[in-house]
Amino acid sequence: MVVFVAGKSIAKPAGVAVGLADASAGRPLGVDTPLRIASNTKTFVAATVLRLWEQGRLDLDAPIGSLLSPGLERVLSTHGYATAAMTIRHLLSHSSGLYDHGDDPRFMESVLADPAHAWTREELVRLSVAYAPSPGKPGAAFRYSDTGYVLLGDILERVTAQPLAAVVREALRFDSRGMTSTWWEIVEPQPSGAEPRARQFLGEVDVTDINATMDLYGGGGLVSSARDLATFTADLFEGRVFERPETLAEMLRKGSHQEAEEYRLGISVTSVAGRECYSHLGFWGTAAYYSPNTGIALAGFTTARQGRPQLLEIMERAIAQ
Repeated sequence: MVVFVAGKSIAKPAGVAVGLADASAGRPLGVDTPLRIASNTKTFVAATVLRLWEQGRLDLDAPIGSLLSPGLERVLSTHGYATAAMTIRHLLSHSSGLYDHGDDPRFMESVLADPAHAWTREELVRLSVAYAPSPGKPGAAFRYSDTGYVLLGDILERVTAQPLAAVVREALRFDSRGMTSTWWEIVEPQPSGAEPRARQFLGEVDVTDINATMDLYGGGGLVSSARDLATFTADLFEGRVFERPETLAEMLRKGSHQEAEEYRLGISVTSVAGRECYSHLGFWGTAAYYSPNTGIALAGFTTARQGRPQLLEIMERAIAQ
């Protein structure tokens, strides 16, 4: 387990780590050890969308039908999804009415049954519409959906005519931010000098080498370290990612749909010790928090998903002090 602390109130960012990144090699876990961060990627994707919005290249309230690849649009529309009524904002805030393929137990069963399978973006969207009908209309209520961020990844690629990895890296300035342990798996090479990835576990199952395409297209896909994730989180909330403060305000503005208090645009809202905090979790055992009241950003990783509750307890205690 590893936790790194940064932020404007921290004179010298620092972290602590215990345990092993790879038991078979006796390699220790550290603040610069990269892991798959799964849904923590969503905050990066949402921030990229908002960077394009502040540049006037995207309209958050534009319908997605004409922005999607034709094949994806056909999959959705032929299964009853109203792509003319579904907007980029709906995808960002999980209020699109899309079923979440990633949370369906059949998905992980399929992944574990054939861990080498290379998934396509369209395959994942097809799973969503095949698993269940739409749980609601666009803009009605918060319903978390990995599928929505898979669509956002497609839209970013079409709008910019660049691969998703390149769009995110350029828009969020990974290199100038010194994020030397962060990259988009498969699509980008591991940065020179970055440590080997830690091994990650789901129960007793070593999931490190499961084909990354099962979570590559926007809902997940990034590999990062606790230092890099805490650094980015601090930069995001302290005005060093967007050009204008109004852009962060837009990212954090509460929507009008039901249960909008739980999630904004790529970031969750929670209360820790009576203080409002922003956070996001990643499926395999990663978490990022920012406390505006204290000016503290934390990122925490555990190599075993079942250790995530203990990790969150430790991080929230740190925020509450």
